[in-house]
Amino acid sequence: MSVRLSLLAILDRGTCYGSQLRAEYERRTGARVNVGQVYTTLERLERDGLVQGAGLDDEARVLWELTAEGRVEVRAWLGGASLVEGRDDVALKVALAVTLPGADVPGILSVQREAVRAALAEVREERTDAVPAAIVQAARRARLEADLRWLDEVETLTAGVEPFDLSEQRPRRGRPARSVG
Repeated sequence: MSVRLSLLAILDRGTCYGSQLRAEYERRTGARVNVGQVYTTLERLERDGLVQGAGLDDEARVLWELTAEGRVEVRAWLGGASLVEGRDDVALKVALAVTLPGADVPGILSVQREAVRAALAEVREERTDAVPAAIVQAARRARLEADLRWLDEVETLTAGVEPFDLSEQRPRRGRPARSVG
């Protein structure tokens, strides 16, 4: 989940200072966020015109509020679908390893499987009565269980695949050599 958009959603409830935003994020999601990330994100949101300073509270802490543009952005996010897509570093690592002579693909899969099992055991041990945290836990548990099924499938897909050398075909374009001078 985007910390950036989550902070906007929390600010849609009212003005907050940085540490308050961090506490609200953790209370509402059950996930941790570094307070430094909160302040860095606030600075970027201000630069992008989505939040603005709203003065100081009674203890001289800087308060933040949504701008009209920020309100539009958060409402679009909350009203839209969110698919987990993009670059999957584990899949790319395994796909690359399959092509490399000497890469221990079964070992890579074994290490990954053990890490997923450990994370899954940790999630299963966590107990919470807070519905928001339970929702996040259920999603993480489902993803980890899916990761284990995926690793089983990858093990089948990679069985007997042979690595290969660099292609003899060379792209026509390339960066010219630097002049030595």
